[in-house]
Amino acid sequence: MIILAGIVVNNAIVLIDCINQLRRSGMAKMDAIARAGQLRLRPIFMTTATTVLGLLPLTGALNHVPGIGPVFSEWFGVGEGLEIRAPMAITVIAGLVSSTCLTLIVIPVVYSFSDRRQ
Repeated sequence: MIILAGIVVNNAIVLIDCINQLRRSGMAKMDAIARAGQLRLRPIFMTTATTVLGLLPLTGALNHVPGIGPVFSEWFGVGEGLEIRAPMAITVIAGLVSSTCLTLIVIPVVYSFSDRRQ
């Protein structure tokens, strides 16, 4: 929960900060929301992708890939304790993917309703 909350809040702060900067420069609210989504899409996806790729070895999914599975297991030693770490990694990966979609959809919608200044 702490990992997910930290990354999701960071992504939301980056998006809202960009919207506020664009609004201060004189852009209309809806235009600023759309432009901030375009500008911050890549950083938000990169944050999610790097975390997901970093957690992928903990899931044990790469152990079953033909050709690299045994080598991967030997390099990273993922055999011992995998049953304890895998559920956490899978949960964080699923939470990140879903929260990334929510960050890109829900945060702009909530911002458009909550910010009433013209």
